[in-house]
Amino acid sequence: MSPTFRALSNPNYRLYLAGSVVSNTGTWMMRVAQDWLVLRPLDGGGSAVGITTGLQFLPVLILTPYAGVLADRMPKRRLLQITQATMGLFSLLGAVVAITGHSHLWFVYLCALGLGVGAAFDAPARQSFVSEMVGPEHLTNAVGLNSASFNVARILGPALAGLMIGALGSGQEATGWVFAVNAVSYLAVIAQLRRMNPALLHTSKLRGRGPGALREGVTYLRGQPKMLFVLVLVFFAGTFGMNFQITSALMATDVFHKGAGEFGILGSTIAIGSLTGALMAARRTRIRLRLLVAAAVGFGVAEIVAGSLPSYLLFALFSPVIGFCTLTLLNSANATMQLQSDPLMRGRVMALYMTVVQGGTPVGAPIIGWIGETFGARWTLWLGGGMTIVGAVLAIALFSRLTGGLASVLTPYRAPGNLFPRVWDDQTVARARR
Repeated sequence: MSPTFRALSNPNYRLYLAGSVVSNTGTWMMRVAQDWLVLRPLDGGGSAVGITTGLQFLPVLILTPYAGVLADRMPKRRLLQITQATMGLFSLLGAVVAITGHSHLWFVYLCALGLGVGAAFDAPARQSFVSEMVGPEHLTNAVGLNSASFNVARILGPALAGLMIGALGSGQEATGWVFAVNAVSYLAVIAQLRRMNPALLHTSKLRGRGPGALREGVTYLRGQPKMLFVLVLVFFAGTFGMNFQITSALMATDVFHKGAGEFGILGSTIAIGSLTGALMAARRTRIRLRLLVAAAVGFGVAEIVAGSLPSYLLFALFSPVIGFCTLTLLNSANATMQLQSDPLMRGRVMALYMTVVQGGTPVGAPIIGWIGETFGARWTLWLGGGMTIVGAVLAIALFSRLTGGLASVLTPYRAPGNLFPRVWDDQTVARARR
């Protein structure tokens, strides 16, 4: 089997990936439909899109750290079935209200918040479940293939949503039917999870109930300079740079004066670059810090360039560069966090990682939306790109201070075993609790 697809030799992972493609396609369709519903039928403007996005990610900021504790205590396959069903229910609720023409901004906000609650508990379990399916030898490859499937869906979903909304009249009812498609798509993941063979899973020992579980995770991360470096990078990129739902919507409608179809196409063109980056990432066997720095700086520069382009055609043709840099950064960061973490801590580590990646969105998205309305859509990209580059500089400074010099960022990092334990024994856990 090709090195790019070696994780597919695992039958459980094949089932998981197939279900994920279907579900992710539905998710991307709904994201486009939700933004379009707020922007046009409900005439909410950029600030309303920012609030909707912020509410969808607010539970990530508040609940994901505790969801990580739950992921370390509960069988992840069972937990994922519950979270997928919850998100499907909120999608169905939004579909019924929009199809009947009774949707209002406050109700869209409510549904976005409900989806965010489901996603907050889903993310750490889903991220850490990958290592249980494939084991450490195929983990980097599986993370890359996950990203590839996500971006295949990202290519298909926005385009399908744009075409579907346009064909059905571009009103509330049209967006409601897209919501309904997303609700059904969650069943694909649930069905595939139920079909898996539990005997083939690399299930780690579940953590028992007791106080101090979240504090253990925070203490563990504080002793990992490489992980702290990653968290600083993704915080700035995620909070200020990766607000594509807002920036693409405002650029398409306010700058280039396009409709739902062209707006959907922008999501697909970004995903073309992301898919390329994912397939390249799947072939990597090791990740260096300089790759993370290059991806973050490249992403920042790409956003600044995109914000300066004069036409919709050039913007669409250039957007794959943004997608490529985004995926390279996120995929490398995700794999680094999983490979560096102890299995007993992985649910909490990934929960804290997802909190940092997505938890800044409730703050960043409304700010970006307000900037777009006040100063113009181009400023959303210029600011996002500039802040991402600032984040890269701060991450380098922090890591250099913790490990002793700038050269440590440019060479492969090896954490001393006596300072940064990869495996936590009972004595280490007891010290963290104190």
